[in-house]
Formats: sequence, C-alpha cells, structure tokens
Amino acid sequence: MQKKALVIIDIQNDITKNYKDVIGYINKAIDWAVHNNIHVIYIRHENLSAGTRTFKPNTNGSELASDLKIVSKNVFTKYKTNALSCEDFTDFIRKNELCDF
Repeated sequence: MQKKALVIIDIQNDITKNYKDVIGYINKAIDWAVHNNIHVIYIRHENLSAGTRTFKPNTNGSELASDLKIVSKNVFTKYKTNALSCEDFTDFIRKNELCDF
C-alpha cells in the first residue's frame, strides 16, 4: 500500500443539496485509488451541538451516503469541523506513515 490516501469527508445522508452532482466523480476517484493501491479513508461528521438538525449521532442523516462506494473499513468519526481533530484518524496517518492526501 502506498503512503498516500484519498480522504472522503462528510459525504453523508444529511449532505447539502448538490452532492448528487458530484457523487459519480467521488466514486470514480475511489475506483482510481483502489486501482493504484492507495488508502481510501472516509470521515463522518457527528454534530453534538445543541439545537442543530443535521449529522446528529445515531440517525440516518449521520450515516455515509447510500450511493457512496465503500471499499475499506477506514471510517473515522469527527465531532469538530477539522478532520484532524479525530485522534483515531491521526493515529491511522501516523501508523501508516501517510504523507500525501
């Protein structure tokens, strides 16, 4: 496996209105990464803030989009806007010595 990763961020059921316009391109990028032996990583967002309506934990809206191609078990959940705030994700980066994203 290369020290590279394709990182798919926040492609979830609660995503904004235009995601259907790009999902085909995302899935093509995933196929390309698999073909080139590149890690595919998925980042999910769960919104813990009171009063918000999207990305709530344990809801259909917080799950990865059903038409997103899932090719690995590298799925990490973040609770802040920055994916690097997820310790499991940063641990994965270190463990696999990833340097290109």
